[in-house]
Amino acid sequence: MKITDQVWQFAEPIVKAHGCTLWDVEYVREGGEWYLRLYLDKDGGVDINDCEAISRAVDPILDEKDPIPESYHFEVCSAGLERVLKRPGDFEKFMGHDVRVKLYQPKAGSKECCGRLVGYDDGRVTVESAGEMVTFEQKEVAQVRLSVEF
Repeated sequence: MKITDQVWQFAEPIVKAHGCTLWDVEYVREGGEWYLRLYLDKDGGVDINDCEAISRAVDPILDEKDPIPESYHFEVCSAGLERVLKRPGDFEKFMGHDVRVKLYQPKAGSKECCGRLVGYDDGRVTVESAGEMVTFEQKEVAQVRLSVEF
């Protein structure tokens, strides 16, 4: 079982008990250091107190279960307004919202497409951009993120 899946299993009940939703678990290497991050969501927004309380509750369980053999940094943060959509439920929840689709290779001269999310089917993402429906196959898409204009 992947580290992120293991952490999700024991962290999710704790996150829920604190009135939040676990949006994502990420284990990545950045600048030579490993980071384990929990991304939270909550109606009305996640604040620093939520992050601190959940960090304090999950940290001893990480020590006890020890799912990661190497040294790492543990962070708890908000999923953010421009969060990455990964799972089918993420796409369902934000259907009709503005998104930014980043591609591995340019399509029609661009590696990015912005528009309204209008479809998601087994990894295929459809957006309405400049009045046209554009569908991207799963293998073309590097990332889909909510897009918020200020």
